[in-house]
Amino acid sequence: MNYNDSVRKIKGVGEKAENYLHKLNIIQVGDLLEHYPRDYDEFKELVPISELQEGKVMAVEGVLRRKPSVKNTSNLKIITAFLEDETGVLQITWFNMPFLMNQLRLGTRYIMRGKIGRHNGKLVLEQPKLYSKNEFYKKVGKMLPIYPLTAGLTNHQMTKVIQTALSECEGILEFLPQEIRKRNDLVGYKKAVQDIHFPKNRVDFIKARKRLVFDELFLYQAALRAIRFQNDQKSCHVMIEKKEVEEFVESLPFALTGAQRRVYDEILADLSGGCVMNRLVQGDVGSGKTVVAVLALYLTVCNGSQGAFMVPTEVLALQHYASLQNMLGVLGVRVGLLIGSLTAKQKREGKEKLASGEWDIVVGTHAILQDNVEFQDLALVITDEQHRFGVRQREVLSEKGEAPHILAMSATPIPRTLALVLYGDMDLSVMDELPANRLPIKNCVVGTDYRPNAYRFMKEQIEKGHQVYIICPMVEENEDVELESVTLYTEQLRQIFRGMAVVDSLHGKMKPAQKNEVMERFGAGETNILVSTTVIEVGIDVPNATVMMIENAERFGLAGLHQLRGRVGRGEAQSYCILMYGNDTKEGKERLSILASSNDGFHIAREDLRLRGQGDFFGVLQSGDKLFKLADIYEDAKLLQAANEEAKRYDFHEISRFYARNRRLSEKLEHYMGKVSL
Repeated sequence: MNYNDSVRKIKGVGEKAENYLHKLNIIQVGDLLEHYPRDYDEFKELVPISELQEGKVMAVEGVLRRKPSVKNTSNLKIITAFLEDETGVLQITWFNMPFLMNQLRLGTRYIMRGKIGRHNGKLVLEQPKLYSKNEFYKKVGKMLPIYPLTAGLTNHQMTKVIQTALSECEGILEFLPQEIRKRNDLVGYKKAVQDIHFPKNRVDFIKARKRLVFDELFLYQAALRAIRFQNDQKSCHVMIEKKEVEEFVESLPFALTGAQRRVYDEILADLSGGCVMNRLVQGDVGSGKTVVAVLALYLTVCNGSQGAFMVPTEVLALQHYASLQNMLGVLGVRVGLLIGSLTAKQKREGKEKLASGEWDIVVGTHAILQDNVEFQDLALVITDEQHRFGVRQREVLSEKGEAPHILAMSATPIPRTLALVLYGDMDLSVMDELPANRLPIKNCVVGTDYRPNAYRFMKEQIEKGHQVYIICPMVEENEDVELESVTLYTEQLRQIFRGMAVVDSLHGKMKPAQKNEVMERFGAGETNILVSTTVIEVGIDVPNATVMMIENAERFGLAGLHQLRGRVGRGEAQSYCILMYGNDTKEGKERLSILASSNDGFHIAREDLRLRGQGDFFGVLQSGDKLFKLADIYEDAKLLQAANEEAKRYDFHEISRFYARNRRLSEKLEHYMGKVSL
């Protein structure tokens, strides 16, 4: 029997058991052996009653000093007993196990193991199992697997069928070269599979997990390298450095930061290097990524080709369009706009100008992706807010030219370990420096009782000529969830600030034209306070706004809060962020304190990943099944780096040969390549 055989071949698996296993997507023996435990029941030594801890599964030994009692309720029979040792007395409770009344003997010594709870202020041992000394000490030190199950299948049955499969399967063969195993201190594959299910102790478990995690990460990095190899095609848009670009840089009213200059040089090297660029520029909010994008676009135009700048929202498209017009329009660069809210005539005329080459650069949303949008000579595709677009959407845009260069930008800082997984098929540039004139934002975490003080502070800022954002999590009132409503809140603020400030609102249910009008008024300074949902999170740039107050801040992820905070602090004046929590919990305050103590997006992203886990990190991972069965990007960061380094030592064909002996693992390699290419 080997990995690719049906589970029906396993001794003891009949039609009924096979159907249960199929519900867990366990079709082949390999699926079963990779159905790893979700947890382990780890048997530890006996604990004195005085040292028991609430919430943990623990074992005690003592004497039954009182006669057990049974209490009948409408649907439960509750047995209560009391166990005593030299350090104290512990209440024991069983539910619906009346037969124990005939087994429990007064004055007899028992070993009991179960979860420690609390009732009426006292610790209680709940629903414990009884063990003889011999039974108990045979299990001490062992880690018994607890598996994901489906209705009708018990953990005991799953354990038994996996034990049988391990003993009968002949396909658990080593595939990694000895040199890789030795460099990374990895146990053999067969031992790892055995010990992940039935470790003799914690040391064996740790070694088994390390090996299997390495396999997952190494396979994935190999798949990424294969995709990169496929993408490393010769470019038909080899650009040369132009003096016009340097003259443009010198004409700017500010000096480029060291990070901006470094990243532009990396982009220039790509564009002039002879291969198609595939680069991600990752920078914190306010680090000046847009200027770098403008330089790349201007270089493209100076080399006689066209560029496309795609963004996720119309509000952001309009903002970038205005910026490009202001910076490049005076230099004779023809910039166009293509968004969904344009009239049919405007769209038609824009597409004609793009196809004829009359437009050098187009800024737009998904409207650029339409089938009837054509370019005369598309050489550079830039996508802003990279994680908002699917890979396929970027591919559609790149297919509108002959192998154009790809530049993706993201203001959502991602720890390098996660970036290696998500964007390992791209070169990575990091902008980790803010312009010199930017003052750090001052932050505070407050409860709703601070609201009157916050309003007074806003009035002071408005009197100084500045503007204010207030963020709410929802648009309309919801009787089930007590959150601030944008529409109702706006009316309340208009009363509070009557005669002192103009208050406007912005939310996702507005039509694009309405959103644009609201943002135009706020950008022009006609509106003093903008009450908004997270629709303003991405890229909005109003340097005069100095106050950001976020209602119910505990309901947002740290990365999202940091993005919202980045809407202020974009000018020379001191800016402030007020994080107001509605739910006063220790955990919520702890999360918000991370944000309040740092303006460093990369530090906040690391903390957000630590708190939320890889699968939930602002939704960047692929939907559907988890990318990895065992690996965790945060916990296994060092192992990911090691796997990445190992993958660099070999070409993809060599790595494919490692796995050729095992068809299942070869298929998994192809599966990861599919994940990367989605």
